[in-house]
Amino acid sequence: MNSAFRDVIFVNDTTLLRAWLLALVIAIIGANFIEDIGLMGDDGLRRQAFAPIAAIIGGYIFGLGIVIAGGCGSGVLYKQGEGQFAATIATFGFGVGLISTMHGPLKPVSQFLKSYKMSVGTDAAGDPIASPALWDVFGGGNIKWIIIAVIAAIIIPVVLKGKPFAKGPKKGWSWSVGGALIGAVVVLAWWASYYWGGQARGLSFSGPLSDFLMFVLTANSSAPFDPMFSILGIGVATWSALYVIGVPVGAYLSAKGLSEFKLTAPKDPNELVRVFFGGLVMGFGGAVAGG
Repeated sequence: MNSAFRDVIFVNDTTLLRAWLLALVIAIIGANFIEDIGLMGDDGLRRQAFAPIAAIIGGYIFGLGIVIAGGCGSGVLYKQGEGQFAATIATFGFGVGLISTMHGPLKPVSQFLKSYKMSVGTDAAGDPIASPALWDVFGGGNIKWIIIAVIAAIIIPVVLKGKPFAKGPKKGWSWSVGGALIGAVVVLAWWASYYWGGQARGLSFSGPLSDFLMFVLTANSSAPFDPMFSILGIGVATWSALYVIGVPVGAYLSAKGLSEFKLTAPKDPNELVRVFFGGLVMGFGGAVAGG
């Protein structure tokens, strides 16, 4: 998403934005569909509590960190797979920031910012909805698919403008195929996390990276919400801690297949200090914002 909006703002290129929008609409439709047919257990999509102050402040700080670190959480992970040493340092900073905020000295700050929560609407029993979805703003689950249809009707014309399925001049898939596959992977992850991990969760990289590093450092992911299970008898980790490994591995295989893998490091050592600091900032912001 960072690259998508960057390209729109700085080079007036909507290609990645359209790919992101395509992935988004597929994810929204697919995830809610498999929730409705019961493929994610009783908890379903497990929507987060609405903490607007934490979301705004955390999101803003996370965005600052992205720019300084040279990529978001998923961005620095896939860049590792492409051979970028700076991305490894940024990921390390990201992890330190996350753990410090979720488990360490900055946890009270995060808890304070998250302490103000808002409910939206009421459920069938008349109780306030503490973890609302967008349709709860407009009347609740009865109009869920109407709201989703409106969102899709707004997004799809933007995606289909021009020749969305024409292959571009670059290597690899067209942006439309890439966007569709990412959306499908997001939906598949919701189901797979429930089926193999014991509880459904989406693809994100703040909590999962913290889970992974806590497992590496202490043999225990110390996850506050997700189920943990034994890994080869050496410790306990979450399902999402393991998929963090898959991103750089997948990026490496893709880069090798396209002959784009190359080990690189900044010539200026100050660059490594900058991206590490950016990772720290991003980790704090991601932990506060909730993802």
